[in-house]
Amino acid sequence: MTRPAHMVFWIMFGLILPTMSFGGEYSERTERDEVLANVVEQGVDRTWAAALLDQAERKQSILDAISRPAEKTKPWYEYRKIFLTDKRAREGVAFAQQNAETLAKVSDQTGVPASVITAIIGVETFYGRITGSYRVIDALATLAFDYPKRSPFFTRELQNFLVLAYESGKDPIALKGSYAGAMGYGQFMPSSYRAYAVDYDGDGVADIWTNADDAIASVANYFLRHGWQPGAPVIVPANYDGDNSEMFAGGLKPEKTVGELAEGGFAPRSATDISLVATPLRLEGAEGYEYWLCLENFYVITRYNHSAMYALSVWQLSQEIESLAAGA
Repeated sequence: MTRPAHMVFWIMFGLILPTMSFGGEYSERTERDEVLANVVEQGVDRTWAAALLDQAERKQSILDAISRPAEKTKPWYEYRKIFLTDKRAREGVAFAQQNAETLAKVSDQTGVPASVITAIIGVETFYGRITGSYRVIDALATLAFDYPKRSPFFTRELQNFLVLAYESGKDPIALKGSYAGAMGYGQFMPSSYRAYAVDYDGDGVADIWTNADDAIASVANYFLRHGWQPGAPVIVPANYDGDNSEMFAGGLKPEKTVGELAEGGFAPRSATDISLVATPLRLEGAEGYEYWLCLENFYVITRYNHSAMYALSVWQLSQEIESLAAGA
């Protein structure tokens, strides 16, 4: 009988337990017992989970990174330079060419443009090259147990990680990510992995760490599940002849129609369906303010990272990738 992947790993892991040296930095923490109780309810073997947590190491560099005062927010004309470079666009074309078959199939299935999927991976990890060097178990345990400010969030992510590691059969000690525990090509947190990761090649594991096909399908599924509208516009340049700063004080979710915003002096610079809902956006460009009408698909991009500048960078990079590919 073929054993489930996680059971095969558990047997191997159990055989080497006596010879392993555990850090045990979190062995006596009350919070650890709560984590174990939660994952056991989800079908994880308690001994396996406890042994894994015993190997978690507290990393001061993680606490320093997440506690560091946020840098002054860059204006748009500086922020965009981080991601909108010739090299990132060229490498995006190369990634798209290398994964053309999967991107085409996934895009057809989900309606998410191949260029947008590619741009997300390009912005997040430079097409899978910079995915993070921290062991995920260290990052999440450190933040769950020693970062009170956001302990509830990271405790949930730690629990999700234990479950996904047990179910996937991936070596949980070998899995690495960012200092916040984000993983793989698309930098999924464990909860996002469990909710949206896709086993595209059907090998039994949604491998977003080393399998570009699974990573591509997972990013597309994230967009689809957050309401991506195939073929719908994303963002439209606009003109604004007013001086009402309150217009830009709302959230990212579109609430007013293009027609309603036009009545307030915020009008699209090209033909646009006035019944579409949009969010007015003002960004500081190199030569003055830039104005945009952010539509529903733009809002979907911000579900990946709750920043309008991030979303606009992704969208503009996707357009540059398309343009370069067309001219190749």
